[in-house]
Amino acid sequence: MDATAITTFASRALYMAMILALPLLLICLAIGVVISIFQATTQIHEQSLSFVPKLIAVIVSLAIMGTWMVNQLESFTREAFSKIAGM
Repeated sequence: MDATAITTFASRALYMAMILALPLLLICLAIGVVISIFQATTQIHEQSLSFVPKLIAVIVSLAIMGTWMVNQLESFTREAFSKIAGM
């Protein structure tokens, strides 16, 4: 395995991590902005008010997108193992 193959594999691994994490992060960001606007307008500054909706949103989005995420990770892992076995 040469340096080019290692670099390509590392960049694909980082890309896969970004693809898997991005939907959850965007959902948390959107919920956080909505909650922050709500807190600024009502002047209610409770910590659990911002944490609980984000937690619920992440759990729901994992329930909805979990199979897609697992399938993506499984295909990447199979590809990585097949390349390792081919060395």
